[in-house]
Amino acid sequence: MNFFNRTILITGGNSGIGEALAEALQAKGNRIIITGRNATSLQATLDRNPGMSGFVLDVTDDTALAAFPALVLADHPDLDAVILNAGIMEAEDYAADPVTLDVAERTIATNLTAPIRLAAAFLPHLRGRPQAALVTVSSGLAFVPKAANPVYSATKAAIHSWTQSLRHQLRGTSVSVHEIAPPLVATELTPGQSIMSAALPLEDFTREVVEILSWDEVPDEILVARVHFQRRAEEEGRYAAAFNAING
Repeated sequence: MNFFNRTILITGGNSGIGEALAEALQAKGNRIIITGRNATSLQATLDRNPGMSGFVLDVTDDTALAAFPALVLADHPDLDAVILNAGIMEAEDYAADPVTLDVAERTIATNLTAPIRLAAAFLPHLRGRPQAALVTVSSGLAFVPKAANPVYSATKAAIHSWTQSLRHQLRGTSVSVHEIAPPLVATELTPGQSIMSAALPLEDFTREVVEILSWDEVPDEILVARVHFQRRAEEEGRYAAAFNAING
């Protein structure tokens, strides 16, 4: 499925990569629906982008998450694509005494459990569309982890694996399954990340991704050039060097 004249839901579309993709895809003629935990920033994004729709949603709130798909489909029965973008990244220290698990549990709920639940809820509708797409967002850290963020890296590796299985199971349906694997991008996913010299500028990342989404045949994995350092590290025999480069 190409991404023109579609109705697309993007979770976490009120900041960072999600917001940038929402704006760029709307500029391509798509009808965009976004979610965000923060009502103020969500409304600010909607105010900047007339015609965009939005819902306040905390994907770790089980009650809200269960009710959300029906609310979206009631307003947007022509939904064609879901981009499961919402995520968090926080540091953890397993050398501490004691080791606390609040970050791990919050990260798993946001980055892994919520996408699985949303996919399960929306797939019956998407399978009924003539052409549809489910898009996950993993990370370059799915392939070479950052040791300071072990559960984040693990959830993204799990998303990569889950996406492959989902794609295989849905191969005979109208739903194409794709994975965006960002490298380090200049957003505020972590404090100060947006000004890191090593981070790929958000506008460059967005331009590359939207270009790939505009191809007649969108590949299974949507990879910007910068992320090949991580994605291809193991198969090219560079894994140890890539791990050391990321972790110092």
